[in-house]
Amino acid sequence: MEKITGLTISEHNNSKRIIDISLEDEIIEKLIFPFNKFDLTALELKPFTRFTIAKSLDDLTDNKLSKLMNSIIRDRFKGCFVIGPKNITSKINDKFLVKLSTAIAHLIGIPNYDSMAGKYYARFAVKHEDKSDSYLRKAYRNMDLHTDGTYVKEITDWLLMTKIDEQNVEGGETAMLHLDDWEHCEDLYNDPVGKQNFIWGSPKSKNIDYKVEHPVFSSDENGKPNISYIDQFPEPKNMDQGNFLQRLSDALEESKNKTITKLPVGSSIIANNYFWLHGRKPFKENEDLNRELLRIRGHFFEN
Repeated sequence: MEKITGLTISEHNNSKRIIDISLEDEIIEKLIFPFNKFDLTALELKPFTRFTIAKSLDDLTDNKLSKLMNSIIRDRFKGCFVIGPKNITSKINDKFLVKLSTAIAHLIGIPNYDSMAGKYYARFAVKHEDKSDSYLRKAYRNMDLHTDGTYVKEITDWLLMTKIDEQNVEGGETAMLHLDDWEHCEDLYNDPVGKQNFIWGSPKSKNIDYKVEHPVFSSDENGKPNISYIDQFPEPKNMDQGNFLQRLSDALEESKNKTITKLPVGSSIIANNYFWLHGRKPFKENEDLNRELLRIRGHFFEN
């Protein structure tokens, strides 16, 4: 594993495909000043400021962090990493984590506009009670494996999720599945129904006023399977499509090759959205349950 001053880089405990990157205290300390130059409003309204703080982070590693992250996220064998402060101190609050997530994202590519939040990132809480129209905030239901961006026109190459805060939580682990580890991938990928165009809509909370059409499966430049799928939003046109989606859903959820991990508070997980699916295990019921996540999804820089 490459050695970079200020970083601890290792293989994830639960998966040889996921890389852990810890930011040493010296890196975090040196980020305080450049991060304090911009408040969140500036980052939200002036896109160039996001690149300024991204450069501040990368400069602290002699521009090696950006090369490392891009090599991982584009690597078919890996395609996923977890990154965050090695130690959580009082200086690392929610605003700092938004800025750190922003910096990381802008070393990989350009975030897409998040219609649900009305900006380039979304923050959302999972609590005991929920009256929303999607599984995103429903604490006690399994969030099935899926990819992001299935119902929007923008290209979604990658996804970043940061755990901002967590209190009174048991359960709610992150579930990940790499397509090349999925036992049923070949069978479903070779079913011609999966290459048909499906209609994808979205609930009102997503603030999307259109529908898109695309297949579940496509291929990368080397002929390997890519997937674009979420269980809640496809609108099957006929019996074949409906039955295919049921087979797909069952086969994903019964997979024995998922990586189950507990993301630490302050850490981000970044995954290639073409061959990694993600989901969430149910939480144990607790009236005081509270978890806040940040999400950024986007596309790679053009070469």
